[in-house]
Amino acid sequence: MKAAILTGAGLEIRDVPRPDPKPHEVLVRVRASGLNRADLLMAAGRPHGNAGGAGAIAGLEWAGEVAAVGREVRNVKPGDRVMCSGNGGYAEYAVTDAGRVSPIPANNMSDVQAATLPVALQTMHDAVVTNGRLAEGETVLIQGASSGVGLMAMQIAKLQGAGLVIGSSTNAERRARLAEYGADLAIDSRDPNWPEQVKQATGGAGVDLIVDQISAGVMNQNMQAAAIQGRIVNVGRLGGFAGEFDFDLHALKRLAYIGVTFRTRSAEEVREIVRRMRADLWPAVETGALRLPIDRLFPLEEAAAAQTHMRANNHFGKIVLTIG
Repeated sequence: MKAAILTGAGLEIRDVPRPDPKPHEVLVRVRASGLNRADLLMAAGRPHGNAGGAGAIAGLEWAGEVAAVGREVRNVKPGDRVMCSGNGGYAEYAVTDAGRVSPIPANNMSDVQAATLPVALQTMHDAVVTNGRLAEGETVLIQGASSGVGLMAMQIAKLQGAGLVIGSSTNAERRARLAEYGADLAIDSRDPNWPEQVKQATGGAGVDLIVDQISAGVMNQNMQAAAIQGRIVNVGRLGGFAGEFDFDLHALKRLAYIGVTFRTRSAEEVREIVRRMRADLWPAVETGALRLPIDRLFPLEEAAAAQTHMRANNHFGKIVLTIG
């Protein structure tokens, strides 16, 4: 099969053996694979948990039809259309744990549309609902809201009853579109006055929950914009991996600062994340209420170009590889 392989010189398309599913795994004939920021880190030589490294197949989410299942698998069968998260999605075939496989809804959802959803749904349900503990009527700020996961976070917050949803983007055109995906207010995180804008929008109280994909460079401003006893969930580090931290402000606000990642999760933990996500969100997925825009499609053979497009940071929504 053809696959996009991580090498010291970037991605290369190679012929590699088709994987065989282990007893608890599902083999999928991949039709589309979504790109994620973590893909760029792996291409730059930074492993993503047990994924990445020279010789590995890139890609963390995909959609297609089940080709084969391991002997312990009961939730899907060959021929089923599915969407998955896991490792090795930039390929004609990919395997993953059966607990990370979800059915593509029978509502005319395409493989391309389905491939945009697994990582965003799992990541942001875990951040907003499980770790963020969002309660009905609370206020939310999503930092980096124009990314695929950011757009999904705003929609999940609205679906869960948030009273006010604020999204940030450094691009004026993208900020103008955030309202389409649940934002009541859009801010520019490069504007030094954005914490004051958030306070004004919340009657001076600050936001109850911040889901942060930027981290370094905005951490102290996040704490300024947060309500007393608010929560900040560290999901991504687009602005850098280290920065200044005002410990006194953190104490004064009595904030909960929570870090999340899939890199150190066990298979059992990820299965539980998927189970919780589907319990809360799947009716909205099936009706199409939760959706992501598709920025651009690339064939598998142009996977390196697709990553270059993502690296330029001019996209809105998801970039997807089409395969076969």
